[in-house]
Amino acid sequence: MSSSEYYQPELETISRSELQQLQLERARKTIATALNAPFYKEKYGKLGLSADSLRSLDDLKKFPFTTKQDLRDHYPYGLVATDRRNLVRLHSSSGTTGNPTVIFHTKNDLDCWANRVARSLYMVGLRDTDVFQNTSGYGMFTGGLGIQYGAEKLGALTVPAAAGNSLRQIKFIMDFGTTAIHAIPSYAVRLAEAFREQGIDPAHDTKLTTFIIGAEPHTEEQRRRIEELFNIKAYNCFGMSEMSGPGVAFECKEQNGLHIWEDSYIVEIIDPKTLEPVPDGEFGEMVLTTLDREGMPLVRYRTRDITRIIPGPCPCGRTHRRLDRFRGRSDDMFIVKGVNIYPMQIEKILMEFPQLGGNYLITVDTVGSNDEIFIDAELDDLFTDDYTVIQALNKEITRKLKDEILVTPRVRLVDKRTIPQSEGKAVRLVDKRKKF
Repeated sequence: MSSSEYYQPELETISRSELQQLQLERARKTIATALNAPFYKEKYGKLGLSADSLRSLDDLKKFPFTTKQDLRDHYPYGLVATDRRNLVRLHSSSGTTGNPTVIFHTKNDLDCWANRVARSLYMVGLRDTDVFQNTSGYGMFTGGLGIQYGAEKLGALTVPAAAGNSLRQIKFIMDFGTTAIHAIPSYAVRLAEAFREQGIDPAHDTKLTTFIIGAEPHTEEQRRRIEELFNIKAYNCFGMSEMSGPGVAFECKEQNGLHIWEDSYIVEIIDPKTLEPVPDGEFGEMVLTTLDREGMPLVRYRTRDITRIIPGPCPCGRTHRRLDRFRGRSDDMFIVKGVNIYPMQIEKILMEFPQLGGNYLITVDTVGSNDEIFIDAELDDLFTDDYTVIQALNKEITRKLKDEILVTPRVRLVDKRTIPQSEGKAVRLVDKRKKF
């Protein structure tokens, strides 16, 4: 397959009625397959549900949600829906809060996943002439192998650089003429700093044209900062290991929402409290059903991610609906003094200040009898060390944050590289309050 074949108009510009019919056919097959898994066999058996229960897409509401806790409670093989001899790979979470969540794949599952990623990369302009550098971790983290196999399907020359070691990343970018990079947003900013430390201007001294960013929540301000630092276009990618990994949804060149590949997933947006569907245009929790997975299909999986369906067609001509930028997760929200707060609200304000670097940490703790928000934000290396100027900056940041989150945080401006950085997703929130 040449790279040009990864634009598939028969699927990408299909009419809504034809797409919904395709979804119904694949959903019925998915449920029939899922019933081979002990978990679904028992759950649906008690409710008298089968593939025949799905006569229209609206009937999907009859089927109960699947949750991350279900995956943990039925670890390791309780949701496997095929003979284990057909399984060729698994991916797993860290399991730091109990059993890990494990997803199993057949060869066909991996092929479908790679094709989705290749289709997504083609959509943002990448071709078999590109040199594609992947800075994600390989192994259990799906961002490494998921993007790797998709870029190879596309025919790009791939550089599996893996996570970290910025000096090596820079050497590869310069020596191999890297044109496109996949990175988590926090590392993209750190990489720009590393370039500057080496006396290299990434905006003019490299061949970079495209960044693929994802794996951790980030704001539009963070994306624009990355684009300015590298003089490139940065496209948002959404994925989660439960849905295979990267390539579930992807921005097109319009950069106005992520097209979710509806030939592979049914998307619902629900109110996380009432669990009832919300209209297109309203924010809620995203629920996904897989449509082309054999090894471990998931039906109505609660992702906990907060987003909305963007109403109306996309100018690019693709008919698959678009997800808005993720506001965070329903389980990432924290409450202080009766106010609901998402970390993304705080990042949005911090990114407005060029005097700050890209790294920050939110800590919620109890001081006396009150809950307080502490925000550590790293200063840019080139910013002044004048105490009076820094205090004035602190005051302005605090004021803007209070206007946004309605609670006055305690802002601490710290030196660059004070806040620990991990090679994977950035830790943005630590809640130290006592749980009773």
